Amino acid sequence: MTPQRLFLLLIGLLVVNYLFDLLLGYLNAKRFKNDPPEVLADLYDADEYQRSQAYKAASYRFGLLSGGVSFLATLAFFLLDGFAWADALARSWSSNEIVVALVFFGLILLASSIISLPFSYYRTFVLEERFGFNMTTKKTFVLDKIKGALLGGLVGGGLLTALLLIYRETASNFWWYAWIVITVFSVLMNFFYTRLIVPLFNKQSPLEAGPLKEKLHTYAEKVGFTLSKIMVIDGSKRSTRANAYFSGFGRQKQVTLYDTLLDDLSEEEVVAVLAHEIGHYKRNHIPINLFLGIVTTGLTLFVFSLLVDNPILSEALAVTEPSFHLGLIAFGILYSPLSEITGLLMNFISRRFEFQADAYAASTFKAQPLIDALKKLAKNNLSNLSPHPTYVFVHYSHPPLDQRIEALAKQGAQGA
Repeated sequence: MTPQRLFLLLIGLLVVNYLFDLLLGYLNAKRFKNDPPEVLADLYDADEYQRSQAYKAASYRFGLLSGGVSFLATLAFFLLDGFAWADALARSWSSNEIVVALVFFGLILLASSIISLPFSYYRTFVLEERFGFNMTTKKTFVLDKIKGALLGGLVGGGLLTALLLIYRETASNFWWYAWIVITVFSVLMNFFYTRLIVPLFNKQSPLEAGPLKEKLHTYAEKVGFTLSKIMVIDGSKRSTRANAYFSGFGRQKQVTLYDTLLDDLSEEEVVAVLAHEIGHYKRNHIPINLFLGIVTTGLTLFVFSLLVDNPILSEALAVTEPSFHLGLIAFGILYSPLSEITGLLMNFISRRFEFQADAYAASTFKAQPLIDALKKLAKNNLSNLSPHPTYVFVHYSHPPLDQRIEALAKQGAQGA
């Protein structure tokens, strides 16, 4: 294959991926005005349902605009030899390949951030504000962007430097060593994310002593789960949306509850949410997801190692001198079809895991409080109650709400 044909292939993949996402979004948007599923008919009154429809429509239009601008900017960068310009500028600053790669990706990310910043601002302070979700101050918004950039530069730059050093020392066999480094990093992040990363953006505090804490510990003891920490995070600092998540392994297990979750749900509903999160742990979903991520990373690195030395990757981006960083850009697009397939598989598995965690909560606690909690969260978040099945198949990591409630109701009836 010639560099010119590879360039056309890269453009073709970008266009096909964009048009495919555009089609999925259109199919999903056509269902915005559908009546809610029968099991969710009581979730909204007429005014609330109109508000949810307005939010979905506004979000869809915003996504069309922001996605279109991002796509056109990417396309222009390819057609105007933007990668060659960034490579030349990076090489004018240093002859060290590691420094060149870091500067190259820094320039790309800076350009991307400049384009996305107005859209991020609009989503936060106009769209989310209009529908009552936003709690972010402009100071917090700016600090989040600065912290995110610094953290991304530190972590991403560190990993890239490690990969470049490994590649320089081991050549085509680098994928083995790179796989080990990324695996160790992933495991460490699972252990220390809540300790090192979360505090940079949010305050965490132990759940105060009281009836709720007693109920949570009583349930955990009942199912043989050692709950070392129950933390409350100040999610209301940025949004009214509620969430909860589980992290850690072994003795370092921690459940984190958003303060908005405690405001929205009753104590029994919070226990049901905890039961769901413990269900993920009891069914080994966390290590399975970690393992699948490691395997996927290994596969990606192996395929990349077969192509990284081919100068055609760099030549397709209008650069005659082959380099790791240009090869990485071209490979990322070439690999996108396979990445889409693995993404579909991961989403399918994730949806199955959600059903299993729900079933665990229903069998070890109660189904109805979890049903009530899910309904409240969907209502408060103005969730889409009638997503298109194809859109769900491609993009959803959680099953649609009506499917979860029907499964829970069936299990609740069987256990009654």
